[in-house]
Amino acid sequence: MNTNQIQKKIVLNAPVEHVWQAISDSSRFGAWFGVKFEGPFVAGSTMTGCIVPTQVDPEVAKLQEPHAGKRFDYSKEPMTLVAFEVSPGESGTVLTITESGFEQIPLHRREQAFKANDSGWSHQSQLIAKYLAGSQSGI
Repeated sequence: MNTNQIQKKIVLNAPVEHVWQAISDSSRFGAWFGVKFEGPFVAGSTMTGCIVPTQVDPEVAKLQEPHAGKRFDYSKEPMTLVAFEVSPGESGTVLTITESGFEQIPLHRREQAFKANDSGWSHQSQLIAKYLAGSQSGI
């Protein structure tokens, strides 16, 4: 098992352009992910924001509610890299989410961070699917 990289693939029932907008526009990303960013995504720039309940799943939103308003920022630790790859598939758009760089996380927290993020990306994959399937996507 590779404990330096998490990779999740999901086939989404949406055109490539809609998936791209859902991951590249900070307000759309935040709607399904559960974070309000302080501005647009800009390549090479640091992003900050705060946790808000997701707009696509009431049960997940309820779990996020106690954390609402908390900063979405782990600046005291080395960063991992999250990459999103979008490609057309036979039965929809394939979204591949890859997070790497866990070897940089302090050893005492690495396993916990890996497990939490692995589970988190599984949940987030379902949230983006719900976002794209629902009218709240605004796309």
